Amino acid sequence: MQLHDLRPNRGARTKPTRKGQGIGSGLGKTAGRGHKGQKARSGGGVRPGFEGGQMPLQRRMPKRGFTNAPFKKQIIAVNLEQLNRFENGAVVTPETLLESGVIKKIGDGVKILGDGQLERALTVRAHAFSRSAAEKIAAAGGKAEVI
Repeated sequence: MQLHDLRPNRGARTKPTRKGQGIGSGLGKTAGRGHKGQKARSGGGVRPGFEGGQMPLQRRMPKRGFTNAPFKKQIIAVNLEQLNRFENGAVVTPETLLESGVIKKIGDGVKILGDGQLERALTVRAHAFSRSAAEKIAAAGGKAEVI
């Protein structure tokens, strides 16, 4: 196959249907909307989920469960490998994480997770630690302090 042999697949470049452009187009006059009725009108139609006045499915289903959304705690997770950007012996707090761009906001707390390897001895102060993160920080010669 050569470059000059390339062409679009059959049917890949179809012109858009121009509705209401005369009887010869096949979609003239009513433009495929039929005669009268709600769906024939400009701006007509029903909202999603509307079942013609019958009680819609989403309202027929029973309510279940509970949502604690207004009181949900927003804990920001930070992986251990992200702490390797700090110098050896540095004290890492949520404020220093914010300044260095590791996190965008502190929220309700910062939790250090044990993903990755820590190569520096750091004193890490956070609101929570996973067990593996605390072990890895101690193994690297640092300290994990809960705020």
